[in-house]
Amino acid sequence: MNPMKTLTFLLVAVIFLGVTGCKPSREESVAGIKSLEKRLFSPEAVSFDKVKADSLMTLYLDFINRHPGDSLAPGYLFKAASLAMNSGDGNKAIGLFDQCIKDYPDEKNAALSMFFKGFIYENMLRNLEKAKETYLLFIERYPENDFVKDAKMSLQNLGKTPDQIVKEFEEQKKADSIRVADSLAGLKKIKGKK
Repeated sequence: MNPMKTLTFLLVAVIFLGVTGCKPSREESVAGIKSLEKRLFSPEAVSFDKVKADSLMTLYLDFINRHPGDSLAPGYLFKAASLAMNSGDGNKAIGLFDQCIKDYPDEKNAALSMFFKGFIYENMLRNLEKAKETYLLFIERYPENDFVKDAKMSLQNLGKTPDQIVKEFEEQKKADSIRVADSLAGLKKIKGKK
């Protein structure tokens, strides 16, 4: 074989092995994720470590990109979206939750992803129109979901301050007490006539 061809072949082989050898196997990726999850969410962790959270999010997304059909991918994507939300990056979280809904619509976390989108629009991004739209879509698509009551409550309180919510709650509680008292008084009258 020509020495130049041999050298070219060896160079291509080394580059190929270097590129493919740098990527961890599925098992190594999962082990790395588990290790970082343990450190980030351990009982000894007294505060949220954004650097570790960002590293873990990168590991999740890298795994998903390399193994989109893997059984762990939907859960990792949901966890990445949750990390983005807890890190305060509402726009990134919305994008990842959208990806959960689009790529894995039959997974259990698709419904929760939509609910969290509404929550982020409402509480982090302060986009009340998008929050309302998302909550209504959530209720329509997942009417039997455990979070439907929460979505309806959020819709009722959309745009209200905590003070307004407390005041309305107290007024409702007072009105309920009056209704109960009136009902009891009515029962006493009925018993008294017998």
